[in-house]
Amino acid sequence: MGIPSKRRTKQQKRERASHFALVKIGLTTCTHCKKEIIPHRVCPFCGYYGGREVVKMDKYFKKLERQRKARGQSKPKEEKKEEKKDAEKKK
Repeated sequence: MGIPSKRRTKQQKRERASHFALVKIGLTTCTHCKKEIIPHRVCPFCGYYGGREVVKMDKYFKKLERQRKARGQSKPKEEKKEEKKDAEKKK
């Protein structure tokens, strides 16, 4: 393996790393429910894309509920965490 013959300066290092910056995602609004979504994706809230319903969200949520019941979970983990926080605040 070769050994570098010259040291990389601070400026060279910064110029090389300039491509590592994070880029903010440009969001658009859903035409049906008016919530912000990633462009060119089906809306995760209402299931619409391009002005028409692509995913039947009521079936999707029913399926999730059946899966939770099968696992023995009555509520999602986020809701359980929120309930614990509320109980701690009341004390």
